Amino acid sequence: MIPERWAGGEIAIVGIGKSGHAAALLFAHAGAGARVYASDAGTSDEVADAARSLRAVGVHVDVGRHDLERIARAAVVVASPGIAPLAPPLERARAAGVPVVGEVEVALHFLPGTRYIAITGTNGKTTTTALTGALLCALGYDAVVAGNIGTPLATVALGRRHPRWVALEMSSFQLHDTPSLDPAVGVLTNLSPDHLDRYENVDAYYADKALMFRNASAASRWVVNYNDLGAMKMIARVRGEHHYFGTFGTESGLHNLQLADMCYVRGERGGAAAEEGTDAQGTQPGSHAGELRWHGRHVLYREELPLLGDHNVENAMAATLAVLVAEGDQAERPEALERIAQALRSFRPLRHRLEIVGEFDGVLWINDSKATNVSAARVAIQGMTRPTIVLLGGRHKGEPYTALAEPLRQHARAVLAYGESAPLIERDLADVLPLERLGTDFEAVVARARSLARPGDAVLLAPACSSFDMFANYEERGATFARLAAAGA
Repeated sequence: MIPERWAGGEIAIVGIGKSGHAAALLFAHAGAGARVYASDAGTSDEVADAARSLRAVGVHVDVGRHDLERIARAAVVVASPGIAPLAPPLERARAAGVPVVGEVEVALHFLPGTRYIAITGTNGKTTTTALTGALLCALGYDAVVAGNIGTPLATVALGRRHPRWVALEMSSFQLHDTPSLDPAVGVLTNLSPDHLDRYENVDAYYADKALMFRNASAASRWVVNYNDLGAMKMIARVRGEHHYFGTFGTESGLHNLQLADMCYVRGERGGAAAEEGTDAQGTQPGSHAGELRWHGRHVLYREELPLLGDHNVENAMAATLAVLVAEGDQAERPEALERIAQALRSFRPLRHRLEIVGEFDGVLWINDSKATNVSAARVAIQGMTRPTIVLLGGRHKGEPYTALAEPLRQHARAVLAYGESAPLIERDLADVLPLERLGTDFEAVVARARSLARPGDAVLLAPACSSFDMFANYEERGATFARLAAAGA
């Protein structure tokens, strides 16, 4: 199953974190005489553990260094997503004419019978991926979730039995190195500036997102956010079927239902009920704040979706639309929409994504540590329904924080700026609302939030920054926030 062009030489794996480790194991177990070399510049306990497990299956591993000459002689280099494109081992490989691919590219060669729905976008892609996997299973498909969501696709390929479907989250970094990506359905949730600490400019970031569509054909199916101008522009000339989801107000909703397969109609639903002459739930018109509709057919009411923030309504629409168009006859099954609605009702928030960690002394504590860019923090703040103490900070990713000004005015009572980016946050937002600049003691940050919050308030961790100045990753940051919130109860 190893491509012939790779089988004639050694395979080099650069980075043995989760995805690199899985790719190395996949090659090692593939047989066909595959020779595998793996290296990692790190020396942590996790790297040492990964190295030991790879050596046990015959992989030669270097820890704390990369053998650049050996990499330059490889048949192919597999780069972990966390390795910067201009890192010396990758530059050396390209200078020697060695192809550089990612772990997803490798795994796809080992999963020839598996179909997949690929999900990308700046925000919402992880929740959309999890929702997509849940809906596929609700409709009776053999499905798993993989990719940037946490389980490497190579780990799926290592399994003795391969699933029929995969909901596959793809980051911009993964898209860059997956030239054969050709999903049964591709989902673009939204676009906004991100990763400007790694990309030269936003156009370079968007160019990697556009690689989702590089193998588009007349048979391709794409699901796109109708309300996102950048996403609509990106998809405009892409070949294949285009399917749209969108959010509309009550008056514009009825007019624009024809423009989107899946709609969330805001506001009272009296007009929609009157248009059909019925109320799908047997309640009086106007009693619901909004509903999801598929080609005009009721799916569920907003209050039935147990996820904070209207951006999660968009995620639910994207996932629903993706699974309905994945198989041509799916939408015609009379029970399909009800199964989807039930799965949406029972879905629970993922950790670190607008996760309610508890209500203590009348204060609601919300962990959105995954809000690692300004646009993600903005939608989190917009979703708040209580006066909110907002925790912003971490390692700066290149974006100004001024885009948070208006939602902070509307929803926040104070901002606590912490970590490396605190001076920049203070510069951009100090004139907007009360703001305190703190240091790198996260326990002190949470304690100050507790002292400011009153019964009926919320404390929201929506950092708008990466975590790497103070934590190993956003998961550690979110877990620490949850622990400290509960400890003060």
